[in-house]
Amino acid sequence: MTPDVFKYLVSAAYVALVFYLSWVGMRRTRDVRGFSIGNKDMSPYVIGITLAASIASTATFVINPGFVYVHGLSAYLHYGVAGSLGILTAFLVLTRGFLRLGESHNALTIPQWIYCRYRHRGLSLFFAFINLLSITFVVLILVGCSLLVTGLFPVDQKTALVLVLLFVFSYVLMGGTYAHAYTNTLQGVMMMAITALLFVQGFKYLGDAPLDALRAVGADYAAAFNPSSDLYFSFFSVFLSGFIVTFALMLQPHILTKVLYLRSERDIGKFIGTTVVVGTLFTLMLMLGFYARLAGLEIDAQDTVVREYLLHEFSGDPLGQYLLVLIFLTLLAAGMSTLDGILVSLSAMVVNDIVEPLFGARINGLALSRWVLVAVGVIGVALAWNPPPLIGLFAQKGVYGLAAASTVPILFGVLLRRDMPLWVVGGAALVALLTHLGLNLSGRVANPAVSATWAILASLLVGVAGLVWHRGLAAGRGSRAGESAPGA
Repeated sequence: MTPDVFKYLVSAAYVALVFYLSWVGMRRTRDVRGFSIGNKDMSPYVIGITLAASIASTATFVINPGFVYVHGLSAYLHYGVAGSLGILTAFLVLTRGFLRLGESHNALTIPQWIYCRYRHRGLSLFFAFINLLSITFVVLILVGCSLLVTGLFPVDQKTALVLVLLFVFSYVLMGGTYAHAYTNTLQGVMMMAITALLFVQGFKYLGDAPLDALRAVGADYAAAFNPSSDLYFSFFSVFLSGFIVTFALMLQPHILTKVLYLRSERDIGKFIGTTVVVGTLFTLMLMLGFYARLAGLEIDAQDTVVREYLLHEFSGDPLGQYLLVLIFLTLLAAGMSTLDGILVSLSAMVVNDIVEPLFGARINGLALSRWVLVAVGVIGVALAWNPPPLIGLFAQKGVYGLAAASTVPILFGVLLRRDMPLWVVGGAALVALLTHLGLNLSGRVANPAVSATWAILASLLVGVAGLVWHRGLAAGRGSRAGESAPGA
């Protein structure tokens, strides 16, 4: 069997298996709740793999290794070390409280969770609309997947873009959350195997002294804080921003709502453990940035580093060509595993948190959620048709803004049991969004993680100061009321 025949047979088998799992999911999806979060009958291990695959996505498997290729060790520490610690901390801090409140109010989405916690429709609508910023990550994934398809099949990037869109949207339209979870489990297992293979295969470039190998590229390239980098040059830009922003990114709708899939709090330990172990393995894909640099590859387009490295390593001999097919399919699966999660969460959010509150419940929510998917697909392709030069930074501008705005309302909502004034959480969220966009879009801060971190810190300051001031006013009113009472 020639490599070309193998390529088409394996691709067809993968597509058939994904559609079969989607069909199974469709049989279990009877209403918009089942489409959004399932029927709470999935294993915590399945949910953990699903979540780890959603977190890793095209960013970790295709785009972020390009940052490591260009900026060196500082970029690896930012995404691989600080980011991993942020993920672990977020789930340890938030999972139990988020699940408890979501269970008590049957919440399906983050804006609905916000409404249940703060009892204000305007605030939940605000979050529903800013969650539409997730479309920037849809664009990143579509572009990343289209680059991989062009490395696998003889098609141009725009054709690849449409093919990826049609495939992912068709199977998500069928089964919603079940299709997303079942296919993500398959994709997650593929991603684990290929990550281990690529990590071991390329480690030869690091040799017995990895730091010495990096220093051979340049002293700055091997530095924890790269003085020649405009993105990762200090403790703040490498570690602090990586930790804080990744913590906040776990508040994205396609990530934190996975907690609502769990049957009960008893499953939390298995869920977090699976997510952390699998997710840590996935971060090894960032090593491909080092491997491509040490292999001597000169790659002008940063976003194509992974594709060019794989073609360089595996296209030279017949066995490598067979492996290349499996690797490219797995990297495509990595992107699709996040894309389908975002699509499910976006469609559920638009129906539950925008359409129904504004226009009433006289709609077929399941049918409308599928139409919303179609609309998101059209918008995503339009934005991805002529993408910006660095698609990773483009996606970070939108997604990090969403993460920054979500931090105070969700963090305070989980950790503080008492009622909070709306102006505190709403004001903190608005400050975060405007600060991030103002710093980044104005060009004052090049790294979106840094601008988002400053935004989150400003938001926390506003939130804490607002709570202290509010409680001081309440204590003063209580004191005056006691003094004016008879017999005081």
